[in-house]
Amino acid sequence: MPRAIAFHLDENCDPRIARGLRRHGVDVTTTRDVGLLTASDDVQHAFATAQGRVIITQDADFLRLHATGADHPGIIYYPSQARTIGQVVRAVVLVWEWLEPEEMRRRVEFA
Repeated sequence: MPRAIAFHLDENCDPRIARGLRRHGVDVTTTRDVGLLTASDDVQHAFATAQGRVIITQDADFLRLHATGADHPGIIYYPSQARTIGQVVRAVVLVWEWLEPEEMRRRVEFA
């Protein structure tokens, strides 16, 4: 089992977040990177689950998915336009530095 959490940004997230995370050495994919632009939330969820990647999102549909008890590698949610890119990057880096992948499983963190 990998020690470091890997992440996936859904398509509503600013791609500058991925660039900021990569500068810290964080493993992160974006929907554009993996060819999932315009893919449904179910497809995004299936990709993240298959890859063991925590989803970073502004989409409250993922919070509803969590509320159903569905299995997922973890969700980091931040409200649209409520945080700067730097604030989101710092919050995700803290999760990456302090938590193990298994600790994020079926968990939601708010950035």
